[in-house]
Amino acid sequence: MPIETVDNPYELRPESAQTPPIAFRDVLRWIGPGLIIASAVVGTGELIATTILGAENGYRLLWLVVLSCVIKVIVQNEMGRYTVATGKTGLEGLDRVPGPRFRVSWVVWIWFLMQTTTLTTISGMFAGIAEVLNRIVPAVTIGAWVWVVTIVTFVVLVIGRYGLVERVSVALVSIFTALTVSAAFVLGMKPEYFSWSQMVDGLMFHLPIGGLGIAVAVFGITGVGSSDLVMYPYWCIEKGYARFAGPRDDTPAWLNRSRGWVKVMGVDVLCSMFVYTFATIAFYLLGAGVLHGLDVIPKGTETISILSSIYTETLGGWSLYVFLAGAVAVLYSSVFAGTAATARVYADFVGLLGAYDRRNYRARRRAIQLFIGIVLFVPVIYYFLLPEPVMLVTIGGIAQALMLPILGFSTLYLRYFRLPESLAPKGWISLALWVASVITAVMMGYSVLQRLG
Repeated sequence: MPIETVDNPYELRPESAQTPPIAFRDVLRWIGPGLIIASAVVGTGELIATTILGAENGYRLLWLVVLSCVIKVIVQNEMGRYTVATGKTGLEGLDRVPGPRFRVSWVVWIWFLMQTTTLTTISGMFAGIAEVLNRIVPAVTIGAWVWVVTIVTFVVLVIGRYGLVERVSVALVSIFTALTVSAAFVLGMKPEYFSWSQMVDGLMFHLPIGGLGIAVAVFGITGVGSSDLVMYPYWCIEKGYARFAGPRDDTPAWLNRSRGWVKVMGVDVLCSMFVYTFATIAFYLLGAGVLHGLDVIPKGTETISILSSIYTETLGGWSLYVFLAGAVAVLYSSVFAGTAATARVYADFVGLLGAYDRRNYRARRRAIQLFIGIVLFVPVIYYFLLPEPVMLVTIGGIAQALMLPILGFSTLYLRYFRLPESLAPKGWISLALWVASVITAVMMGYSVLQRLG
């Protein structure tokens, strides 16, 4: 079979090489992959898991939320660096980690188990969206809304490619992030729910109240989770960062291009971190201030109606429908961007197993379209078996958290043994990568020991 080369962002060709932008304003025109990840991140854990953590613990775990957002970004940056430098996808990188193999590396198989488990997170998103839409249009049942959202998303994603995913994701996340940050700002003017002393104390180390379950889930799912870390390189490829750097030939021209596009990727990572960190902190403060102050913890099918009190208590009763519309935007952004990315990684997974020729982009596109359907309809089954959005999101978050140390140390391996030395990160970045990997390992190890004890 001839190799498919037309419009194939996964193939590096000399004629596709492009000089990277230098001026900062020009660099900003090339960001996008990180914003897609941010759109998936903001809905996945923030609206449900983060606010519930705040409702349960008050301000005392603000430190955990900030740590979760900041510490994992270094792993994201280095996975992106590896992809830009080599043109390899996220799973291709993990497949090069030494150890036991059965067609692919043991790390890839652990990713597969983690990713399949985290499909429950999409189920939680479906449950939340359906609850909101049912409140807006009660004549349509929650179950019917789940099917409507699933079918619409399937049609749009099968037709669209990278550009559509980027535009829709950025628009959706912008809507609700702006509203939530505004609500958090208003919260700061309500002394019955907020005080600076409580916020400062929350930045100090405290153990969670009542166990580590939701705390571990929040650490795994807020900021960039394990799924997002593996997905990010695919968006870097489809945006063109690796293709524009060109195939490696170790010439000065290739080295300059690669360094330039790595810098663009770094700006993209920092911009996405800025977006989801502020949104996450805002969600947590609202949960800690309003829900904890009201002594209310969302559960079951009343999750969305309880979460709406965050807005009505801070902005007033008029904001209920603003919240409902915004909740649809933020939850759907996660379903939309998460499904698009997950389908690409699953398609790459079966390609690595030999199911099709990965060099043939048309075959890859067919596999992606197949997995769009699978990634959408399997969570629907999860939802009808267990219509508990909080529990579904928590299950997915814990699975992602347990995968984080493996990804951290796998990225260290790629940095020292697979990355071209000429593109190696600065010393402080390598040190930060070690620190991030060790901290995630310690946190996950501690949580496991607590559960065994």
